[in-house]
Amino acid sequence: MKKLISLLVCLLIFALLCGCALPSAPEPSSADNAPKSDVEPSPAPEPEPEPEPEPEPEPAGEYAVTDVAFTGDGAAQGNDRVFYEIFVGSFSDSDGDGTGDLRGIINRMDYLNDGDPESGLSLGIEGIWLTPIYKSPSYHKYDVSDYYEIDPAFGTEADLIELVDLCHERDVKLILDLPINHTGSANAWFTYFKAAQKSGETDGEYYDFYSYYRKGEKAPAGRTFSAVAGTDVFVESNFSGSMPELNFDNERVREAVFDVAKHYLDLGVDGFRFDAAKYVYFGDNAASAAFWDGYIARLREIKPDGYFIAEVWDTDGITDYYYPSMNCFNFTISQSSGLIAETAKKGNVNTFTHYIDGYLDNIRAMREGSQAALFITNHDMDRAAGFLTASANQIQMAANLYILSPGSPFIYYGEELDMRGSRGGASTDANRRLAVVWGDGDTVKDPIGTTYDSAKKQDKTVAEQLVSETSLYNYYKRLIMLRKANPEIASGEYTALDFAGTKLGGFIAEKDGGAVCVLHNTTGSDITVDLSGVTEIQFTSVAGVIGLGGAELNGTELTLSSQTSVILR
Repeated sequence: MKKLISLLVCLLIFALLCGCALPSAPEPSSADNAPKSDVEPSPAPEPEPEPEPEPEPEPAGEYAVTDVAFTGDGAAQGNDRVFYEIFVGSFSDSDGDGTGDLRGIINRMDYLNDGDPESGLSLGIEGIWLTPIYKSPSYHKYDVSDYYEIDPAFGTEADLIELVDLCHERDVKLILDLPINHTGSANAWFTYFKAAQKSGETDGEYYDFYSYYRKGEKAPAGRTFSAVAGTDVFVESNFSGSMPELNFDNERVREAVFDVAKHYLDLGVDGFRFDAAKYVYFGDNAASAAFWDGYIARLREIKPDGYFIAEVWDTDGITDYYYPSMNCFNFTISQSSGLIAETAKKGNVNTFTHYIDGYLDNIRAMREGSQAALFITNHDMDRAAGFLTASANQIQMAANLYILSPGSPFIYYGEELDMRGSRGGASTDANRRLAVVWGDGDTVKDPIGTTYDSAKKQDKTVAEQLVSETSLYNYYKRLIMLRKANPEIASGEYTALDFAGTKLGGFIAEKDGGAVCVLHNTTGSDITVDLSGVTEIQFTSVAGVIGLGGAELNGTELTLSSQTSVILR
């Protein structure tokens, strides 16, 4: 047996040495049959990496103004702040029904004020005036049905409180338009008045709640009255037959309108714009002003720092009646024929600054803390873009003139967008209150009764203007930042400068030991002036320039480009 095993081992070794195939070997693969090269193959090259996909371009963000140097923290100076009037139904729609609303304003707060004065990423307004938001059957809401209910088209009281809180978080004051000279004919007060008149309840609470005369009596001269159906009474209605006027000789009326204002101050609003203030006693400014003296004094007991302003559409001599109690809009220099527009169209700036100087002296003598409230237009006027051309730099210079002035300038919503709108042949104010074209899907629509061609009201959407460095919106943004960066402008002691033989003009504002000099050249040519001839204060640096050109200060000699404004420190 051992011999047999040894023989088999020898045969196996012999077979291996002779290269004989062994039985049971597996079949080679086709790859093993491929011809072999004498050279070892080089390693297979690494596969080319897939190219990184090009990133999708991010949508262009809002242009940031970054060249304004702040001397303080940019906080608003008391009530000396830039206000912005919003016609609520035309601003921004949050729920898709076509009507602007309070939540639409909440959603647009970053557009108005993002809470950071130096961000350069919002308009930077410091106060908001809302046109009436109370329940009313009209689109404009000046015919109030219920002062204590927010019109459902605009939202709820909770929305108002949320907006107030958001404003205050960002140091923005919110004032409401309060029309108390008259109510709407659908107001419960008027319903009770009519019922009392019909029943003859002379001792009823509402019997003489409204101003009226009875058939057979002599109608008061100069006023308009409307018949009250089912009675022999004619109620005073100077604005409209659907806007009966309250009787302010009735103490109950005075208490009722005070309670309305108190309600909203208690909710946190910062004050009011009082509509038709001089008509409380039609044609009697002394009596009307006496009412406001007492009324505003009571409101200041609730809110000492409240902002209260009257619509007294008249000359300075008439607004003088009302300034002892509250501020008044300056209608004298507004609109197409006013001094702001006239000066912006290559007029003499010295005329403008000396007017402002005298105006401030006058109103401050009447009440400590009085403020000028300059504006170009509001919701009752044709829009500024119709008579101040942006391409000719007119609206820009007009903005420079009134926003770089002390007090509380008021911008009408859309002015910063070059929005158009005029009453036109249809004679409707709806054409002055058109919807903003946001360009981002906002569904707000023009108000009922509009006849203005919507395609012509705004050349560029808000979305387009946000990203454009040269847009009018970004011009206004930078202008407001310059005002904030130099706080003397808003609330400093104002002194107009005397420049002879030139239309270039300006003023000095001094506060807390600091001083700035603001100069405007509205003409079509560069102008050089020697400041040593108009002021002893040494200004050594250019703090800001805005307009078509630049400014160069060499010692006391200043060269200012055409249609440009400069701030010196």
